[in-house]
Amino acid sequence: MPELPEVETVHRGLLRLVKNMTIESVETIWPKTLIADSPALRAKLAGKKIETIERRGKFLLFRLSDNLTLVSHLRMEGKYYTVPATTPLEKHVCVVFHLNHATDLWYIDTRKFGRMQVIETGLENELVPGIKKMGPEPTTTTLTFEYMQKIMSKSHKIIKPFLLDQANIAGLGNIYTDEVLWQTKIHPEQPVNTLSDLEIKQLRENIINELAIATEQHGTTVHSYTNAFGEAGSFQDQLDVYGRKGQPCKRCQTPLLKMKVAQRGTTYCPVCQVLH
Repeated sequence: MPELPEVETVHRGLLRLVKNMTIESVETIWPKTLIADSPALRAKLAGKKIETIERRGKFLLFRLSDNLTLVSHLRMEGKYYTVPATTPLEKHVCVVFHLNHATDLWYIDTRKFGRMQVIETGLENELVPGIKKMGPEPTTTTLTFEYMQKIMSKSHKIIKPFLLDQANIAGLGNIYTDEVLWQTKIHPEQPVNTLSDLEIKQLRENIINELAIATEQHGTTVHSYTNAFGEAGSFQDQLDVYGRKGQPCKRCQTPLLKMKVAQRGTTYCPVCQVLH
């Protein structure tokens, strides 16, 4: 699943590609992608200008004219491409936004898990459950040490599923959770409320820095991820533990292990990340 750096990369690409363009019509090849799809809903989108595009966690928010917002979640395999209007449809195209300037915006989803929802702008916190319960963005101003200290002192979960829970911190997924835990020398099964203030401080810094650097590298290419320009990310070349089972730890040279934590494959160093 694309994580925050990948979705932010798509967000930036879409701003360059379709901001200020107008939706002339919408075609749903896979109707389930657009929640409550109907001729009336598609007609409602016709003529709307894409005024800007925002990101919240892993959600993309297309801010349209007339106070409408199209909320999009890519899920496992969702992608956006712009193509000339006469381009024949490719396999797995689920939704086509026919834009002005003879341009089509394709939403492609091989697994068809992605979803879009049209709502009144400003009501996303009320109408989209994933946004309503979402924690702060991982930036220096929004993800404070005080906030992390407070929520972590009350949690009896283990750390990996805690970090994966978007209600705690927005944007972290399996890849970057493994990375920041290794960087902070925290075992993936360490109980959250046992972390010291120093560990929380270091974990916060690593989360913010890791996601910022990964975003600048256009994210991590795993399986079929590409950005809005059809380009692969390059951050996979800098990963410390994810996907490196059996390879030497970059700190101590111990072979990395992989186990299941909260139903997710988890790679870690048994020497650097000791359960305490």
